[in-house]
Amino acid sequence: MSKGHDRHQERHHGLSLYGKDLVRRCGSHCELCDAQGVKLGIFEVPPVGPEPSFEQCIMICETCQEQLEKPKRRDPNHWRCLNHSMWSQVPTVKVTAVAMLKALSADQSWAAELLEQVYLEPEEERWLEELTL
Repeated sequence: MSKGHDRHQERHHGLSLYGKDLVRRCGSHCELCDAQGVKLGIFEVPPVGPEPSFEQCIMICETCQEQLEKPKRRDPNHWRCLNHSMWSQVPTVKVTAVAMLKALSADQSWAAELLEQVYLEPEEERWLEELTL
């Protein structure tokens, strides 16, 4: 096998170790859109380090994951749910929600209005500066 494939497998295994804790944290709901009864997966919020980190992982549904990874397929109406997740107590969820709102705010007035309401801690602001969705 190639070295890249081996590294991917190692990283995937490292992330899977967080699965139970992430499911407990999210209560089996997507941490961004709050969808329940759907398949959830672990999403690493960039920038990612050499080793997986629990603090940079969120559990999200396939719809959110696809739209995060493929910006051309984004449905702005799906992201109206961010008015709840932008207030999350989990910094990773909050920063991801705000980053998505920033990405949508150029074309969506409701996203710009939500951004005016949000408050971020200084470390969350720094993380947001590094994150582009």
